[in-house]
Amino acid sequence: MSEETPRIVVTVAAPAEAVWDALRNKDKIRHWHGWEYEGTQGGLEEEIDLIYFTKVDDSQVGTLILGDGDRFVVEPAEGGSRITLTRSPRGANPDWEAYYDDITEGWTTFLNQLKFALEQHPDDERRTLFYVGTGAASLTGELGVDIRPAGTSYELELIGEAVKGEVLYTSEHQVGLTVDAWGNGLLVLSYIPPGELKPDGSAMAILSLYGDVDRDALDARWKNWWETHYVPASLPGT
Repeated sequence: MSEETPRIVVTVAAPAEAVWDALRNKDKIRHWHGWEYEGTQGGLEEEIDLIYFTKVDDSQVGTLILGDGDRFVVEPAEGGSRITLTRSPRGANPDWEAYYDDITEGWTTFLNQLKFALEQHPDDERRTLFYVGTGAASLTGELGVDIRPAGTSYELELIGEAVKGEVLYTSEHQVGLTVDAWGNGLLVLSYIPPGELKPDGSAMAILSLYGDVDRDALDARWKNWWETHYVPASLPGT
């Protein structure tokens, strides 16, 4: 295995059987994978079908190999289970090679959304909001979010709304925060500063909402804020 092949490891406070079901049950996958959208090549439903049910190998319970070679292994661990994603080697899918690092970042987000869904909303449907754009300013800095260790409590004023919760996870480019005001929802923030791969910088936010949260009002506030801080962009196929 190449040293450049990324591995993402996430622990989940749920039995390995539940994590495996969350990877193979389409209704459960909707609870954590990606975000709601309709694009030029379909939407979330089509994306789930393509990734998880097209040319995959799940013949061995606990191991899922996707059509592009990405491999998931689910196994028991102390306190629940562990899911390990090993990316396919660079160059394995020439059509998506330019987005290899973006896809790795996406899997970091999605596996932590899986963790959150199983631990805190195992049977709940979610609604989502998604924003992406370019800009030189740090997303967490612009929002006034302090990066703290996972499990740390926080309170802040977030785009005109008083919120509190705790840090679910952090990575090199991401932070995930639970948000009490969104029905115990989740906010994932991702920011890659300007550099060789992202000359203009790249910012992304995914909001997962539960219960009777006013999605339209929240979207209006976030969209207005986003368009005054970043240049809105889109992702391939959306």
